[in-house]
Amino acid sequence: MNEAIPVMRAVDSGTAKLLPDVDRERAWLLTVDGAPQSYVDLDEPTHLEFEYVRRLAHVVDRAGDEGDPLTVLHLGGGACTLPRYVAATRPGSTQCVVEADTGLLALVAEWLPIPDGTGITVHGADARHWLEAAQDRSVDVLVGDVFGGSRVPAHLTSVEYAREAARVLRTDGVYAANLADGAPFGFLRSQLATFATVFEELALIAEPAVLRGRRFGNAVLVASHTEIDTAALARRTAADAFPARVEHGASLRRFIGDASPVRDSGAVPSPRPPDGAFSIG
Repeated sequence: MNEAIPVMRAVDSGTAKLLPDVDRERAWLLTVDGAPQSYVDLDEPTHLEFEYVRRLAHVVDRAGDEGDPLTVLHLGGGACTLPRYVAATRPGSTQCVVEADTGLLALVAEWLPIPDGTGITVHGADARHWLEAAQDRSVDVLVGDVFGGSRVPAHLTSVEYAREAARVLRTDGVYAANLADGAPFGFLRSQLATFATVFEELALIAEPAVLRGRRFGNAVLVASHTEIDTAALARRTAADAFPARVEHGASLRRFIGDASPVRDSGAVPSPRPPDGAFSIG
């Protein structure tokens, strides 16, 4: 058998690399400008290497009845790790992936093609523009995982954006977003305050070291109009290789503190990660 070799290509957002995993025969790590973007095992789509993807998957697992098909809109695609997971765990699901980097989409389609019959469609478009054109009450789960380089774009951080997300979600739908920040959490706190103006229920999933301000890292924001099963989420995240904590209710309100919601007119991207925070070289 021929040994897989790394693939490097210029894409819209920088230099993408596909690095084969020596321990898993058909598994690949995707990086852009040295920052890990996706990990995909073509033979085992339920294998989730990145902890933040596992946390997003825990949220999806709690949506609707276990195993039932879902309608999912993914803003941000990368190598489509989470859509592949949902297709494997909830056959018959309808999923739309929106990724602005068309060069990256071409690379993934060539080297990590999505199998036919999975119910996944991929579109090269701006996430906010696609969301604004989506139908009311059309999706069960909306996943936000858009990074321009290593930062969440400003136009995906505002009250106006959150209202569009709420409009597209069904009544019992759930929004889950991958964010990144570090102490003193100005961005993360403002995002929670922003989504609190639109959604009645909020939760935050992150590693204790991140929440204590010891390091910069990922945090998953969860929002819904209906009650979030935080106990089930806490059990699942606590069992991960890198356990996370689920903040909600009074503790989350204390974390938000006096942070103000963000409007389009004042929106800024998420903070630039410190050198080495995510890069693998």
